[in-house]
Amino acid sequence: MTQSTDLAPEDRKIITLARSVRARNGVPEGAAVRDETGRTYAAGTVALESLKLSALQTAVAMAVASGATSLEAAAVVGDADAVADADRAAVRDLAGPRTPVLLAGPDGGLRATVTAG
Repeated sequence: MTQSTDLAPEDRKIITLARSVRARNGVPEGAAVRDETGRTYAAGTVALESLKLSALQTAVAMAVASGATSLEAAAVVGDADAVADADRAAVRDLAGPRTPVLLAGPDGGLRATVTAG
């Protein structure tokens, strides 16, 4: 496990964005991704009767809808101890298997870094 103080500023930024969305919207998870140009997209869990998306799936969808063709990194903030397979698959579909996915707790502390693969 990597300490959050060891993270690059850009990675700390996406964790902070994900944490902010989670707190502001009162959702179980917040997520943020950084695309190949450095733009960031932050989102929370979507839980409608007709549509259910995790925070990371929503952030990836926002990036794609905005024209992103790849991702540099992704972050998820919540209570989970692991990044869900479906979330890793969404990142992998856009960015490839080696893309880092940061998992942080509600306090923003990094719990793990995994790859999308």
